[in-house]
Amino acid sequence: MVNVIFLHPDLGIGGAERLVVDAALALSSKGCTVEIWTSHYDPHHCFSETKDSSLKIVCVGDWLPRSVLGRFFALCAYVRMIYVAWYIIFLSGIEFDVVFCDQVSACIPLFRLARRPKKVLFYCHFPDQLLTQRQSHLKCIYRAPIDWLEEYTTGLADCIVVNSRFTAGIFKQTFKSLPHINPDILYPSLNLSFFDTVPKDVEDMFPDGKTYRFLSINRYERKKNLLLALEALNDLRGRLGADEWEKVHLVFAGGYDERVTENVEHYKELKDTTSQLGLSSHVTFIRSFSDEQKKLLLHQSTCVLYTPSNEHFGIVPLEAMYCRCPVIAVNSGGPLESVVNDVTGFLCDPVPGRFSEAMEAFIKDPSLRKCMGNAGRQRVLENFSLDAFRSQLYQYICRLTQ
Repeated sequence: MVNVIFLHPDLGIGGAERLVVDAALALSSKGCTVEIWTSHYDPHHCFSETKDSSLKIVCVGDWLPRSVLGRFFALCAYVRMIYVAWYIIFLSGIEFDVVFCDQVSACIPLFRLARRPKKVLFYCHFPDQLLTQRQSHLKCIYRAPIDWLEEYTTGLADCIVVNSRFTAGIFKQTFKSLPHINPDILYPSLNLSFFDTVPKDVEDMFPDGKTYRFLSINRYERKKNLLLALEALNDLRGRLGADEWEKVHLVFAGGYDERVTENVEHYKELKDTTSQLGLSSHVTFIRSFSDEQKKLLLHQSTCVLYTPSNEHFGIVPLEAMYCRCPVIAVNSGGPLESVVNDVTGFLCDPVPGRFSEAMEAFIKDPSLRKCMGNAGRQRVLENFSLDAFRSQLYQYICRLTQ
């Protein structure tokens, strides 16, 4: 039996967390013993599967700061994860064979210090150094050693996989000292059975009388470009007659953590913009929605608006397509590999007019939802099944333990 430890910085709600939970469950179903170790875990702000007694979650180091005076988030994240790794190796007393690590690679060297050096599989969602703005010389100076450490420690992993062809290309462009590494692609998958049941006891989150239901699922972060959905809705108003417009509604369902300043600020920014545009009666905001609410929203929506540019993959389009809900996404990054333009949805330039034009198509031709929805479900079944994900991941683990 193979013992696998998962290391993840913050086990909240997001695409990275979804993948970690699915990966742990996949290996557990293959007979592996799995534990997820993290520096933060809130049972009320996580995926429902983490509360299952069969999935052990261990949280250590949450007493360490997430920032210093609202700054140095990356440095603090590195310190927290290094502490978790140190705790596992020197204090936990547990035996394990393989470490599945993602997001923060700085902890990888510690596993070479264990009594028996451990094999490490590193899952690269996206290079961390590309996820932050360099708005000053001081920020560049601060990030330089962190960027070097990320690249150096990533190269120490025994196996590296990425979530898409897009990320594989970015990996090669970014980590120039690692030309000898060609990461494999392990697409995220879905627990399909979870989405097969539509909850009956969850309150409808769309107001009555709204026929054309648009949905945005993303964290309340500026890089997710949620403002694009609002501006597209405002542009759509000018394309429709009064009767059609009254039947249109947009729901923002977003990951929200009060500990994260940007979540709080951006939520308020979006609410203020909605009011300024006179769209308040056509928009609903939901923060930190439950899994059951998400399922209901996906099954009830006309289509999903997926607004981030250069998203490294994005699990939301897969969830939507499996629920027979078409997707309107930006024509860059991961959606180019998941969404088929004019078949399972529309891929558009990230401008309001293009998005609103695609939204209008679903209003003018209601049959489009069913046609594209069926095509989307079939695409997920053929290309992103949990069985394929489980088998491929298990093969990597077996190779590392041979």
